[in-house]
Amino acid sequence: MKDRLVGFILTYFLFVCIFLLQKPLFMAVYHALYSDVSWTEWFKVVWHGLPLDFTVAGYLTVVPGLLYIVSAWTVSPVLRKAWCGYFMFVSALMSVIAVTDVVLYEYWGFRLDSTPLFYFLTSPKDVFASVSWLLVAGGVLLMVAYAAVLYLLFTYVLLRKAAWRSMRLPLRRIAVSAVLLVVTGLLFIPIRGGFTVSTMNTGKVYFSSNQRLNHAAINPVFSLLESLFKQKDFASQYRFMQADEADRRFRSMLDPAVSARMAGMPDKVSANPADTLFRVSRPDVVLVILEGFSSHLMTELGGVPDVAVNLDSLSREGVLFTNFYANSFRTDRGLVSILSGYPAQPTTSIMKYPHKTQSMPSLAGALCKAGYEAKYYYGGDADFTNMRSYLMSSGFGTIVSDTDFPVAQRLSKWGVHDHLVFRRMLADLQAEGSSTGKPRFRVLQTSSSHEPFEVPYSRLANSRLNAFAYTDSCVGDFVNRYRKLPQWDNTVVVFVPDHLGAYPEDIDNLSFERYKIPLLMVGGALKRPRRIGVVGSQQDIVATVLAQLGLPHSEFTFSKDMLNPASPHFAFFTFPDAFGLLTDGGHVVYDNQAGRTVESEGKSARTLLRQGEAYLQKLYDDIAAR
Repeated sequence: MKDRLVGFILTYFLFVCIFLLQKPLFMAVYHALYSDVSWTEWFKVVWHGLPLDFTVAGYLTVVPGLLYIVSAWTVSPVLRKAWCGYFMFVSALMSVIAVTDVVLYEYWGFRLDSTPLFYFLTSPKDVFASVSWLLVAGGVLLMVAYAAVLYLLFTYVLLRKAAWRSMRLPLRRIAVSAVLLVVTGLLFIPIRGGFTVSTMNTGKVYFSSNQRLNHAAINPVFSLLESLFKQKDFASQYRFMQADEADRRFRSMLDPAVSARMAGMPDKVSANPADTLFRVSRPDVVLVILEGFSSHLMTELGGVPDVAVNLDSLSREGVLFTNFYANSFRTDRGLVSILSGYPAQPTTSIMKYPHKTQSMPSLAGALCKAGYEAKYYYGGDADFTNMRSYLMSSGFGTIVSDTDFPVAQRLSKWGVHDHLVFRRMLADLQAEGSSTGKPRFRVLQTSSSHEPFEVPYSRLANSRLNAFAYTDSCVGDFVNRYRKLPQWDNTVVVFVPDHLGAYPEDIDNLSFERYKIPLLMVGGALKRPRRIGVVGSQQDIVATVLAQLGLPHSEFTFSKDMLNPASPHFAFFTFPDAFGLLTDGGHVVYDNQAGRTVESEGKSARTLLRQGEAYLQKLYDDIAAR
């Protein structure tokens, strides 16, 4: 049994070593891009890329594991031929992927995904028409050479005839087979990426604000496989009308600044003193994203009493938007809506496509251009649904997540309880002091009010409501402690949920009540308390905040300044294969899978439906173009 176990382990780590060596080779090929990178950064690329290498090595070792099990029963020449055939196939596959990845990176600026395969299958003539035959021939020769090197390496290390002939059938075949089966089954651990909430994804290797370093850490085999399993032909989805009609309807739904930019006019920021919320020009901005909260938890918005008592109290001294909605039903979609002003999608989450999100503008990026310094706090796994790659691409220089807390504080399924995350950010703010030279942008994402609702708090009998009450108590404690810091007078704190979560429990997914959430601003930098009733949604936060700061926002095509009377005021949400559009004059909810309107109200419901269809069509046009 020993020789088989050694062979199995050797197979796995041989794959890992090959992938490990490919990273410095990739950087060497593109040495001009990495000439200013220190040797420690080269090491970090290799180190942070290991998780994806472990995963791909796990996938590729499954078949050899099964062959080792078969070898406990026969060592016939047929089995060895199968073994050789497998490694010949793997050598060719790894070579094609590696060479294609290196060649295309220069043109595309992101690691290999299914795009070239899609192009080749749909129009091979056009693919070859865009490159010279010399380049094609050179690429093919390089693929053959690299495949030959890999196969010779596999042959020398794993497939030598002498080693094969020395392999004997074990006396206890069932026992040996059982052990090898268990060992092969353990490959599930690196394939999945461990035992955390998040499964393995490309974003796990992102570690730097330098996108080139993140790209170098990616395993191209994993990147391709991930893309193949997720690939959508976005440009062919949601084709409700002719392109010119969609363009015309879409233009009527844009912020004036966006319309001006599309018309080729300069990006001007129009300030309306009557609607200026802040009393200072460059306040610190703290954005708190509340897991699963809704308007139904606040009495100030007509919700149940005695749950969000602190948010209710703060809403009486701050600026409360009373007609505000979430764009979707999941955190990954909500984060992109909040932080990039980008609507959620009904069939996918754009956060899962790092090469698309890296081209999107972001609130953090816009603020950093204006001199802000951005930092993100989250008590959970920052690799969940590619969140780390999205945040890094968005401009957050530092991400504090579960691994930055002591193990003893990671007590919940989702990581660190909310009160500890709030206190960590407060401690950092206190240590920084009030004069850092740069205004600050801080984002804190809570997680404790998520299932299974296990929190260190027991005020309410209902476990769901108690979890929300716990996070609300953390909000109250946070604000009370923050008031004592000198920064408070120069700070705006924005509270908004990522989506409506677990309360109300029986709410209809295709109803606008399912998406009604609070948007609340507090802080010493506010002029006065206000209630604002204009219709808006998460995607409008970016344009509204930037406009209040006197900063341009026209690059955010889908975001609107809610305080600009000339902006169209509406809320848009998506659910799997469904969407809704709401204005002051009515609303409509459409189930695309069923091909019918689920809910409508107002005389203009038919017009709203066409507007919503045009909006969704243009959204998928935008995704396809990224």
